[in-house]
Amino acid sequence: MITLTVNGATHNFEQALSVAQLLQHLGLVGKRLALERNGEIVPRSSFTSQQLADGDKLEVVIAVGGG
Repeated sequence: MITLTVNGATHNFEQALSVAQLLQHLGLVGKRLALERNGEIVPRSSFTSQQLADGDKLEVVIAVGGG
């Protein structure tokens, strides 16, 4: 089991997952967003290959358009 902190909220998962799998779990696939893992920006190109580890702290910022 791994524990992740996403925007201050704790999430538990049975097994390790990628950034892309986490975003799918959170319902954020296809959204314009930026993701920071343990203080470092994660490039969108590595979302599928970057595996998350127990204790990771993530911040997800979703772009909102307006006028």
